[in-house]
Amino acid sequence: MSKWERKFGKYAIPNLTVILLLCYVAGYVIELFNSSFFSYLTLNPYMILHGQIWRLVTWIIIPPSSLDFFTLIMLFFYYSIGTVLERTWGTWKYNVYIFTGMLLTIVGAFLCMGLYYLTGAAGEGLASYIGIPMTFAYGSYAFSTYYINIAIYMAYAMTYPNAVVLLMFIIPVKMKWMGIVDLVLMLLSFLTGDIFTRFAVAAALINVGLFYLNNVKRVNVSPRQIKRRSDYNRNVNRNVITKHKCAICGRTDEDSPELQFRFCSKCNGNYEYCQYHLFTHEHVK
Repeated sequence: MSKWERKFGKYAIPNLTVILLLCYVAGYVIELFNSSFFSYLTLNPYMILHGQIWRLVTWIIIPPSSLDFFTLIMLFFYYSIGTVLERTWGTWKYNVYIFTGMLLTIVGAFLCMGLYYLTGAAGEGLASYIGIPMTFAYGSYAFSTYYINIAIYMAYAMTYPNAVVLLMFIIPVKMKWMGIVDLVLMLLSFLTGDIFTRFAVAAALINVGLFYLNNVKRVNVSPRQIKRRSDYNRNVNRNVITKHKCAICGRTDEDSPELQFRFCSKCNGNYEYCQYHLFTHEHVK
């Protein structure tokens, strides 16, 4: 990830959460004036292969639910945790997580269509009554950003498991329990949903699984690491370190005074990182 960031990090989109929320705003405006127009925007692999390639992008603007008070609260919560994750992981890694979820959803939609034909489902069941085009038009609504949003909540729960949120503005609940509830709900959707829903859920779960395998590790602090941290604190108190430089992006406290810099206690040597790369770099052994 660090090697890719050095090459392509400059192309990362800052404030990606805000851009996605603006897409939802456009979707709600369309829903207000002509909700039937959504049928031309969904991630329908059948129609994409028949020339409607704009659907590869436009499905993102379809909002996850109807606009009401609780939806506004969830969107604000989505903005909050998305912003925190971007600051914690860095813009590049947050972009990778979001776009990986979108890419997996697109791949899942086409795999779903392939399985639909291979298993013979295209000639029986619902398709035999309303036809293949209408069947995929109906099923394409399952491929939305709804499960991608849940994947973001779960990633936040794994990053900040002990963070507390007020459920219904009253009940304090730790994010790790909210993440477990989200996981259970996604598994139930996978088990009870139709073939379209199952592929959409599977895409989101694969994205969460990749994040878990690459980022969630048990933290074991050894005496050697404690000593290194103590030496760092002592050097700071003596004002030995007068200039900070990130070992990944090369930014310093002179050209970016708003950044915070820290040494990594897990790296072999005095490697210092800015706030965007402190938790995302590969440890030097």
